[in-house]
Amino acid sequence: MAAAPFPAGILIAAVVFHATVVLSSFPATFHLERGITANHKLKLSKLKERDRVRHARMLQSSGIGVVDFPVQGTFNPLLVGLYYTRLQLGSPPRDFHVQIDTGSDVLWVSCGSCNGCPVNSGLHTPLNFFDPGSSPTASLISCSDQRCSLGLQSSDSVCSSQNNQCGYTFQYGDGSGTSGYYVSDLLHFNTVLGGSVMNNFSAPIVFGCSTLKTGDLTKSDVAVDGIFGFGQQDMSVVSQLASQGITPRAFSHCLKGDDSGGGILVLGEIVEPNIVYTPLVPSQPHYNLYLQSISVNGQTLAIDPSVFGTSSNQGTIIDSGTTLAYLAEAAYDPFISAITSIVSPSVHPYLSKGSHCYLMSSSINDIFPQVSLNFAGGASMILIPQDYLIQQSSITGALLWCIGFQKIQGQGITILGDLVLKDKIVVYDIANQRIGWANYDCSMSVNVSTALDTGKSEFVNAGTLSNNGSPKTMLHKMTPVTMMSFLLHMILLGCYMFL
Repeated sequence: MAAAPFPAGILIAAVVFHATVVLSSFPATFHLERGITANHKLKLSKLKERDRVRHARMLQSSGIGVVDFPVQGTFNPLLVGLYYTRLQLGSPPRDFHVQIDTGSDVLWVSCGSCNGCPVNSGLHTPLNFFDPGSSPTASLISCSDQRCSLGLQSSDSVCSSQNNQCGYTFQYGDGSGTSGYYVSDLLHFNTVLGGSVMNNFSAPIVFGCSTLKTGDLTKSDVAVDGIFGFGQQDMSVVSQLASQGITPRAFSHCLKGDDSGGGILVLGEIVEPNIVYTPLVPSQPHYNLYLQSISVNGQTLAIDPSVFGTSSNQGTIIDSGTTLAYLAEAAYDPFISAITSIVSPSVHPYLSKGSHCYLMSSSINDIFPQVSLNFAGGASMILIPQDYLIQQSSITGALLWCIGFQKIQGQGITILGDLVLKDKIVVYDIANQRIGWANYDCSMSVNVSTALDTGKSEFVNAGTLSNNGSPKTMLHKMTPVTMMSFLLHMILLGCYMFL
């Protein structure tokens, strides 16, 4: 056979495409034209970029199903105190475990030259370091890149005039921090389609490569490879994939509250009849809500509504990266007083290291009241005792339960962390600027809508996320168009590896 101007992988693509047409009952003859002339050769980097654009278009048109990420960890601060997921980056794909954080925007992982990065973890998960030089699909982001400019607008990126490298510096609420530079590479992800798990999709994204960690991020006890920011700014993975037309501009999670932990995390909107929605406060960097009042045992607490007002230094934030929950100072004392007055005939109040606790021998569900956080639009978040109490220990045969809500001294900020968010479906509908929730058993299956701007919807059983789905069985369930797209996707990945 005479030498062809195309790499072998591209020649194979043409052959398999013809076979796919036959399988799909399409006309067997196509007129094909060269995308690159026979006497012209492009650099490999140009070919890769060309394939990336094609790949994104293919994902947009094929309907890839629900993108899901596995969930590990638990809210319990005595065990783990965080929820995290595993994702794959680069070529070939490498695993990275990252904390699920709705309070920040950027996905970042540790890089090989990192100073202060732990090398092992008490979570018994291997820690990896991303190396842009070992991934042929990776590229650095310069200050002139439009994606860097988007980060500058939201303070998610910084630029150095010395090296024209787009970088970042983040400080978190616990005093820890990280800094590094941005790279672009492939994110590999699983999807659920027709009740089966598919695991061979990818898309180019921009993420952080951390070279420095400080504070608690340097500790090994619950160390992970990085943080997966699910914020609503342009640099978040949710926004990036939505801008490529791959996923909706929405995501949902359901975090299991028992000690085994885990749960569900999907890009899309979980559909459940009992979900109530409340609007997001516009033009805020976080997921700020209009909290209007707090009720204990059906009685609204006497708290000035201005305590829950939203401004540059106060408001109510939903944050999965926070383990407990925090109340503005003016709301905390009435909250504690109301609960204590109800339960004091049956329990013994106990102050433990500044926390309000109670010694008791009965079930907390028999003694402690229901709490309602009341938001704009008539949406109430109902908290059972396990949503605001944490079991600490036992003293002389009695169990010690402590209020998990903490007071923020001198500030009007309320933060609802995993203590409150667990055992609930929580939907972040960024496109429609609203958040919804419903109490739910997160070990059960859920339905997820993958509606894009096309108006089409697909509902799938995301309860299969924990199962080991087989791509082979999926081939028998595909429509002809989906089958063609799937095979082309496999071929494109082969081309990446060839290049």
